[in-house]
Amino acid sequence: MTKNSKMISAVGVVLFAASAITAQERGGGGPAKIVPAPTSPVSGNATAGKGLYYKYGCYACHGYNGETGARPFVGRWGHLSTEQDFLTFLRGRANVAPVTPSTSMPNFSASSLPDKDAKDIYTYIRSFKTSAPESKNATALNAILNAAKQEKN
Repeated sequence: MTKNSKMISAVGVVLFAASAITAQERGGGGPAKIVPAPTSPVSGNATAGKGLYYKYGCYACHGYNGETGARPFVGRWGHLSTEQDFLTFLRGRANVAPVTPSTSMPNFSASSLPDKDAKDIYTYIRSFKTSAPESKNATALNAILNAAKQEKN
């Protein structure tokens, strides 16, 4: 095996492992399915929400478009299915103040993030659209994953 083929194999194994971990984190053994954005009504102002998204540092974990960073949500809307679900998620943990938080997201009480501002942020993040291709269209990734599977056998 040449040095280049060893490097390609190593990259393939890393990508395969990363793909498996990502799929596992998203709730399954296979490729994650992209979930369309919610269609429930919103009552905030997206322009104001954009400024607040940056003011409150949401981009630090969720990225500039909701798809990057440590906690992306576009395509995995979870607590963002409705405006009320979002507010409940923000407030529930802040009001209870658990010793061991269920997530690493900061607590946002109504006094630290007023409902109007939270609704503006929610309206802004609902404007995010996925730019990720379906895994079946990721030719290079699929070639690497197939090569890794063949080497494994």
